[in-house]
Amino acid sequence: MLRAALALAGLGLSLAITPPVMAQADNYPNKPINVIVTFPPGGSADTVMRLLGPEVAKELGQPLIIENRPGAGGHIGMSALAEAKPDGYTIGVGAAGAMAINRMFYPEQNFEALEELAPFTYLADIPFVWLAREDLPVDSVGELVEWVKAGNLVSAGHGGNGSAMHLSIALLNEMEDIDLNIIAYKGSGPAATDTAGGQVDVSVVDIPSALPHVQSNRAKIIGVTTAERLADRPDLPTVNESVDDYVSTGWFGMVAPAGTPQPILEKLHAAFEKVLTNPEMLERGYDLGVYLKPMTPEEYTQFIRDETDKWEAVIEATGARPS
Repeated sequence: MLRAALALAGLGLSLAITPPVMAQADNYPNKPINVIVTFPPGGSADTVMRLLGPEVAKELGQPLIIENRPGAGGHIGMSALAEAKPDGYTIGVGAAGAMAINRMFYPEQNFEALEELAPFTYLADIPFVWLAREDLPVDSVGELVEWVKAGNLVSAGHGGNGSAMHLSIALLNEMEDIDLNIIAYKGSGPAATDTAGGQVDVSVVDIPSALPHVQSNRAKIIGVTTAERLADRPDLPTVNESVDDYVSTGWFGMVAPAGTPQPILEKLHAAFEKVLTNPEMLERGYDLGVYLKPMTPEEYTQFIRDETDKWEAVIEATGARPS
């Protein structure tokens, strides 16, 4: 009888300390959800999250509270997220740097995104464009490659060392065995301005930074870095129309701490997916230069693996460094 009593007591203790996962999921969410954004206010990830947040909140029935934690290429914010309680009440925006690139640039950070975080949906592509000064005698990136191979020296600006824009140039150098003179700027805006002014021959910048100079006929777009032409700008050719298999975009998606219960991740995914496929949201994203699209958790996880492998190979081959 004593053994039976102890067994029952042990069972009771076990039930008391085992998290009622299904009950948590059924009742989720019942309070505001904190969203860590690893960029300062006004950046693309922050702007998109503030666009989507109110609509996702309607789907979940609780507000999303944005917390900006920039620094160390996203490592500060993602590390804080990884250490948060895995209960669905702290989630974050994981961008290309922290999720796939920094492990090569900053090995001392010792951060393995797919071990410490649980991806639950992709959010958006950030296409870049190859912008050329108006009088440069090329009209595509393929022609630019031929111009360089003919012996012409070409300078190429970008929006920041270690950024996806920087690596977009390194990727072309590696793919085509050329040597564009890479010049770093503090942001897309200055790089685009110097391209229009002729201080650099070309640059890889975001669309909002490029358009004013194109509209004033001081610069021209010679390629978009996406796999396919943009839905809202189908007149712009992609780089891969003249350079086979070239694709390079900025991107970000939603992640939670590893160990977050699967039913909670599914609820979060469903809420974001509904908003991301809303035609009005898609149009508003175009205005911001971002292209919204959901992925399943499995698709997003595989995408991160593929991007990690791709950029590790480029960084190793070219010796690209963040500074």
